[in-house]
Order: sequence, then structure tokens, then C-alpha cells
Amino acid sequence: MEGDAEANYAYYALHKLHIRVKDFINMDKYEKAATIAMIDLRIEKEKKEAKELKSKARVRKRK
Repeated sequence: MEGDAEANYAYYALHKLHIRVKDFINMDKYEKAATIAMIDLRIEKEKKEAKELKSKARVRKRK
């Protein structure tokens, strides 16, 4: 991610998790850390799923 990391996490939290930016910013450090860790896990899962879909699409094109 580029730019301010906290702003990027707030953006993701708003659009994917429907957590208002104000609520994200006002979380205590433990809640925010847990939210960020869960966002990181979700992003990794999404990347893995996208990679698998891309791989399956290549296999289909070869047939």
C-alpha cells in the first residue's frame, strides 16, 4: 500500500467492512491493531483467491 498506512486501513475498513473512518480512528490501540491484523489476513486471502482464479483461467485457455 502506498501513502499513509493508517489512512489506507481506514479506507479499506470503510469500503469492505463498513466501519466509518471516524470509528476506525477513534478505536483504542488494541482494537485498531486487531482490526488491522484482520484486514491483513483478509487481503492475503483475497490475493490468494485471485491468484487461484487467474491460474484456473490460464488452464481453461490452454484447453
